[in-house]
Amino acid sequence: MLTRLAVSGYRSLRDVRIALGPLNVITCANGSGKSSLYRALRLLSELAQGRAIASLASEGGLASTLWAGPEKISRDMRSGKHPVQGTRRSGPVSLKLGFAAEDFGYAVDLGLPIPSITRFEQDPEVKVESVWTGQLLGRSTVFADRNGPRVRLRDRETGEWRARYSDLPAYDSMMMHCADAVDGFELLQLRERMRNWRFYDDLRTDRDSPARRPQVGTRTPVLASDGSDLGAALQTIVEIGDADTLQDTIADAFDGATLSVGERFEVEMRQAGLLRPLLAAELSDGTLRYLLLAAALLSPRPPELMILNEPEASLHPALLDPLARLLVTASQRCQLIVVSHAPALVEALDRAAETLVIELRKEWGETLTSQAAVPDWTWPAR
Repeated sequence: MLTRLAVSGYRSLRDVRIALGPLNVITCANGSGKSSLYRALRLLSELAQGRAIASLASEGGLASTLWAGPEKISRDMRSGKHPVQGTRRSGPVSLKLGFAAEDFGYAVDLGLPIPSITRFEQDPEVKVESVWTGQLLGRSTVFADRNGPRVRLRDRETGEWRARYSDLPAYDSMMMHCADAVDGFELLQLRERMRNWRFYDDLRTDRDSPARRPQVGTRTPVLASDGSDLGAALQTIVEIGDADTLQDTIADAFDGATLSVGERFEVEMRQAGLLRPLLAAELSDGTLRYLLLAAALLSPRPPELMILNEPEASLHPALLDPLARLLVTASQRCQLIVVSHAPALVEALDRAAETLVIELRKEWGETLTSQAAVPDWTWPAR
């Protein structure tokens, strides 16, 4: 389980450190930074997949994603005595991302490249990376270290450092090139775990959604990010997952309704008073979205971490209490981070379980958190 998340220099997240539990809800007013926090988590996962540079490019490049305010906001600036303005920079331009789990921690520092003769001079570079055991980075806990093009690994038996790479390209993470079963087994473990984080923010419920149409299905223990294989995912839960919990979840949300999967994996819902089941093509957007969330959260192959962005979208207020109960059930099998600005859902979760509610707010363009105790954190030095 992730216990700490740290982000520095990314959009409005000038310096954010958050303690995490099994079930976490991040909430705030629009424009306060919850989407930035969600994207920061995606960037961490994409570093383990070799897609972080392209992902930053899709956001407009590193320069457009960096903290846009001054390096430090002085007391006089906050009081209005002095205007908010840039000062002489004391540190390098950087975007830092990191997390600590119960066993491993990881941090990366991305920066601007040194000007050179290339058409790709706006690509960010990986300046430093570190992987360590336990909660905090320290000299005795680090076992993989990257500074510039040089990577070194600590021998598990002797504790001695050995060089792994001396010329790793600046646009590649050591997670991509130094993780193997022989020399970098811990790196390999961590990389695969990060790759298996699941993000759901684009579940389609429009009239042309693939989830509404018959299809050829295959065993699907993991729902696709857009929900296109809903029928196959639900049937997989019925056959190799917790079919009783799935049916209880549907009955809880829709007044005793039952769910089945017909020919060509078309979803069918039976409700009291109706002579025939309603097919997926006939369901409302909110009903279909709830079925998609149930298929994702009751996966027979739960990840270590699942992140849902505004799961309440399109749902009727009456479905928020059942959704909260579904989230609580899922949090017993995997860690959840729910990004939401629906007070009713946040309150329902707070009533249903020991939920860690993290409220964000903005002051002088900077995102701050409601957590009184900021977790300790140390960034690797360039």
